[in-house]
Amino acid sequence: MRTHLELLCRLLVFAGSALMVRNIIRYYGFTKRMRWMAEGRKNRLALYVPLMLLLSFLAGYLATGLLGSPGLVTAFILFGGSVFVLIILSIMYYIVDQVAENERQLFEAREAGKAKTAFFFNMSHDLRTPMNAILGYTQLARNPGTTEGQMRAYLDKIHASGQHLLALINDVLEMSRIENGKLELNPGPTDLRAVLREAEDLFTEQMREKQLRFLVRQELRHSCVLCDKSRLNRVLLNLLSNALKFTPAGGEVELSLVQTGGDETVGRYELKVRDTGIGMSEEFAEKVFEAFERERSSTVSGIQGTGLGMAITKSLVELMGGSIRLETARNEGSTFTILLDLPLLPETKNADGETGACPCESSPRPDTAGHRLLLAEDNSINREIATLILSEIGFTLDTAENGREALELLQKAGSGVYSAVLMDVQMPEMDGYEATRAIRALPDPALASIPVIAMTANAFSEDVQAEREAGMNAHISKPLDVREMIQTLIQVLNLKTK
Repeated sequence: MRTHLELLCRLLVFAGSALMVRNIIRYYGFTKRMRWMAEGRKNRLALYVPLMLLLSFLAGYLATGLLGSPGLVTAFILFGGSVFVLIILSIMYYIVDQVAENERQLFEAREAGKAKTAFFFNMSHDLRTPMNAILGYTQLARNPGTTEGQMRAYLDKIHASGQHLLALINDVLEMSRIENGKLELNPGPTDLRAVLREAEDLFTEQMREKQLRFLVRQELRHSCVLCDKSRLNRVLLNLLSNALKFTPAGGEVELSLVQTGGDETVGRYELKVRDTGIGMSEEFAEKVFEAFERERSSTVSGIQGTGLGMAITKSLVELMGGSIRLETARNEGSTFTILLDLPLLPETKNADGETGACPCESSPRPDTAGHRLLLAEDNSINREIATLILSEIGFTLDTAENGREALELLQKAGSGVYSAVLMDVQMPEMDGYEATRAIRALPDPALASIPVIAMTANAFSEDVQAEREAGMNAHISKPLDVREMIQTLIQVLNLKTK
């Protein structure tokens, strides 16, 4: 019995010794991790004091086990001491890991803060640039001696600056929706040939003015597909705008769309934008699709942009189920390649039996005879623009400056006078939601059921849902798209087309 007890005691001492060896190795690894945090030679040397103590403990363990006759209590104390040191080391490792993780998160937060600070600095400059152009050319246009040719040139520049300003604002709003997970697609029949043609029309003159060679190539067996045309246009706009910005005079930009495969229901398409511009550094190319990033160099310091365009492009492509890749090198240009699988739709045939475009791509002119509209809009400029557009289409129009005035005009006119109400959402006294609910509560069933169409800059999906809940029949976004407006009015009013 005594022999078995002595054997058990020695086994416990040697087990404690083995644990102590493991503790020494683990602590030595810990000191290597802590050296970068310890400031000064004295602090670094202090890390080795516990190591010396652990080694002395190990020597004592071995001496007791090999030379002495340890009792059961001594054996348990030595083994328990090794377990205790192991636990303490594990806790120390956990604490250091947490500190390191917090440091990493703090560093990333600081970097993100720097990127956003740089973004807002850039935005402040970039928003003022088109605004200065708009105000400056407006002042020039108001001069008494301005000729008709000068006026037209000033208006063209004001329009271009306004489009640029709108693009900057859209970038910020769209990135906010992407980060909040609220961005949604609105797929519809789309003619890919028409999309490429519109992009070519939009950029041809700009490329010519910058002395760039602009090539557009397409190889499509089937061009009528189901996709979100506005989002696809946005992707093209971002890629071509970048190619235009970063390609010096005398360079070349190529836009190509090739159908590379698919089956009877889905087509695979490769969309490519290639330029011979300044290209990107390898470091920046790795983060070009991150939000708020802009390469900082003397070559690009004077070029406008939010640093959001490529992040938005990647998000839109992935939302459409596609992928995007970049090939670039400094001073050798850049090539963005997008792969998309898009559902195929039936195409029309022309008189010769050749495949034509999607039926949806035509722009019919509605028969507006006998149709009178009521427009509720508090902004005088928006009211004037909408009036001119709707009058050009052929509608007769009355206007109100807020929802309460629109409600009163509708009640005074009675049923059968107005075909529909075009309702802004944000107005003083009575907003569009409240006015629509008041219309739906009118005692006259004919007036209460009149079509109400939201015409507003609140264009997010939750805004459209709020409009539906208030009783509105459809939605038209601002800035006004004439084609969208016509299609919406045809659909809501069931208009015949000429």
